[in-house]
Amino acid sequence: MNVILRTEGLSKTFKLSAKQQKLQKTKAKTLTAVNNLSFEAYEGEIFGLLGPNGAGKTTTLRILATLIKADSGDAFVDGSSVKTEAGVVRGKIGFLTSELKLEDFFTPNYLFDFFAKLHHIPEDVSKKRKEELFSKFGVDKFAEVKVANLSTGMKQKISLIISIIHDPNVIIFDEPTNGLDVLTAKVVTDFLYELREQGKSVIVSTHIFSLIEKLCDRVGVIINGNMVLCDTLENVTKEKSLEDIFFDLYEESAGQTI
Repeated sequence: MNVILRTEGLSKTFKLSAKQQKLQKTKAKTLTAVNNLSFEAYEGEIFGLLGPNGAGKTTTLRILATLIKADSGDAFVDGSSVKTEAGVVRGKIGFLTSELKLEDFFTPNYLFDFFAKLHHIPEDVSKKRKEELFSKFGVDKFAEVKVANLSTGMKQKISLIISIIHDPNVIIFDEPTNGLDVLTAKVVTDFLYELREQGKSVIVSTHIFSLIEKLCDRVGVIINGNMVLCDTLENVTKEKSLEDIFFDLYEESAGQTI
């Protein structure tokens, strides 16, 4: 299998304010969110990054999406460095995060056209892609409804559409089903399957075991910024459930009992 994404010793440390120190009950002035992280994801697979809240998943994905810079190390998306070729990387990936906020007074139609122009998509191609994606996700009936008047699920669908508007080969989703009702969550997970069937590579971060077990070909377990396990889901779950494996690793890494 061809390696489509590779990280090499990624590390990222953040300074903690006095307020953050108090909230986290620590005297440390810095927090290492990602610690010398290395892993590979392959072409045409769904790779799951599993870990608890605060493990470093979102920081890792934000580095891969070139939204923030690593303190050290590098990552390569289809051969392009996030460190030295950020603009090229952005054209190769789609990135969906719960932090993406849609302006309340815009409509799906306006947002689609705006982002299509940002990606320099020809008007005829943009029109066809809009029809396909709006129909697939049931957005067509709400195309002229302001975001403020849409449901949480519909907003997530629009965010998803915007993130893959340019038909990227690598799609990075941070907690793709977080806060969604079961029907909308199924629409999203079914679409991830479709992307894989199209030969695209999908990177998904989550803390939900069942989502990893349902979706992913391979899984990387990240705890306290460290990759403690990375293998095929089949190999990982040969003797124990993913949940049991995770808590064994957590106890070992954290040095405490759940």
